Amino acid sequence: MILADDLEPSDVERLRRLVPPTPSAYHRLNPLTKAVIATVGSIGAFAAGGYVGPIAVDVVMLLLALRAGTLGQLGRVSLLLTLPIAISVVLVSVFTRAGTTILFTIGPFDATAEGVDFAAQTLVRLFAISLSIGLFVMTTDPRAFVFDLERRGVSPRVAFVAVATIEAVPTLVERAAVIGESQRARGLDTEGSPRARIRGVLPLVAPVIIGALTDVEERSLALESRAFSRPGRRHLLWAMADRPWERWLRWALLALLVATAVARLTGRI
Repeated sequence: MILADDLEPSDVERLRRLVPPTPSAYHRLNPLTKAVIATVGSIGAFAAGGYVGPIAVDVVMLLLALRAGTLGQLGRVSLLLTLPIAISVVLVSVFTRAGTTILFTIGPFDATAEGVDFAAQTLVRLFAISLSIGLFVMTTDPRAFVFDLERRGVSPRVAFVAVATIEAVPTLVERAAVIGESQRARGLDTEGSPRARIRGVLPLVAPVIIGALTDVEERSLALESRAFSRPGRRHLLWAMADRPWERWLRWALLALLVATAVARLTGRI
């Protein structure tokens, strides 16, 4: 939605080219709507407890991802993000959680049915969180999110922190991959045995951290050169549309989250 109606047609067309692509109906949702869906899905998976609530969140997020055309990518990324935590949760819960039903024994550790049940519930919750946040990141352009926050009166500094957080992980992963390829080209062994992999991680840490700090400084200088800290409200040239039914949907989802949390605290679910 272009907000400047008094611009020349050529300027309006130039602004339209700056609008991020929206290949699906879910991409075209207002960024705040997608943020509320991700928040309700993440918190609701833990608030509901058991299996039904988290699995319902998983199914809804997968259906939304299918609608958005990101099902395969979201599934792979969510599994990769959940897997390291899942392994530790399973090992700790299965072999250390007290229970009356012993499934099998490995040395001094007893695997209990209660531990398996707790680990399974934790895994479906973690997967729900990963799906919720991943879907938001994959379908929301950071520019649209930060502009929408500013349009609602949020401080530009707070909006910048929010969008920088969204972009931080992909940027670090991409930089780490580039640095890893550079180090391997110089003869660094980052593959093979676990010991070699661990030894190869150390030369990657320092360049990644230094590069991240350099990026922060360069971005800060660039923003200041564009009067980012100028006082007063800025005039936004475009923003994502916010339809009335989306506002109703956000309030309904938040009310559902509050009702679920209250029902869990009072023991009704």
